[in-house]
Amino acid sequence: MTKNEIIARLLEPGVIAVIRADSSAQLLDAAAALIDGGVSAIEVTMTTPDAIDVIRATAAKFGDKVLLGVGTVLDSATAIRAMEAGAEYVVTPVVRLDVVATCLQRAKPVFCGAYTPTEAFTAWEVGSDFIKIFPADGLGASYIKSMRAPLPQLKIVPSGGVTAENCGEFIQAGCVAISAGSSLVSKAFLQNRDWKGLSEKAAAFIAGVKMARAKMRS
Repeated sequence: MTKNEIIARLLEPGVIAVIRADSSAQLLDAAAALIDGGVSAIEVTMTTPDAIDVIRATAAKFGDKVLLGVGTVLDSATAIRAMEAGAEYVVTPVVRLDVVATCLQRAKPVFCGAYTPTEAFTAWEVGSDFIKIFPADGLGASYIKSMRAPLPQLKIVPSGGVTAENCGEFIQAGCVAISAGSSLVSKAFLQNRDWKGLSEKAAAFIAGVKMARAKMRS
C-alpha cells in the first residue's frame, strides 16, 4: 500500500483499536473480533509480550483485512523492526524526532503523542502525519476544539479516555479519527474470551463516529 492508501484506511471508518494483549493467540482472536465489528486499524503496543512476533503473525494471518500499526515506539530501531514485520504505521507516546524521520524515509504514516499546543505543533512541523493527543481523558473534546482554532492544520487523533459514548464529541471537535485502548479492547473481553462482546463494542464505536460525521455534514 502507498502512504496515501494507508492514511485513507486510517480515516475511514476512523476508529483505531489499541491492543495490549498477554499473548499472540489472544491478540489474534481479538483482531478477528475487531474485524467482525468493522474495525480494521489495529495498533499493537510494544508493551505486548513479543510484540514484533505478534505483528508478524497477525500480518500473516489476516493480510489486507487488517491495517496493522505499532504503538509505544520510542526509537527508530524499534520502528524499523516493526515495519519490517508488517506494521503499516507507527505511533509514539511523545514527540520522537528520530522516529518521525524514519517513517518519512520509509513513506509510512506516523502519529506523535503530544499534550500541549507547542508539542502538537512541533510534531506537525517536523513531519508527523497525525497528532495523538494523549492522554485525552483529562482534556476532553473542548480542549481539542480550542487547540484547532489557531492550529487547524493539525490532524488530531485523541487517545486515552475515548469511549463509544463520547467518541462523537471528539469527532465534532475536529478530530480526524479516534484511538481507543481499554475502553474498546477491555481486559474483561480478553480474559473472558468474549469475542462477540468485543465485536459489538467495535461496532458501537464505528456507529458513534459515523453519526457524528453525519451531524457535521447536515
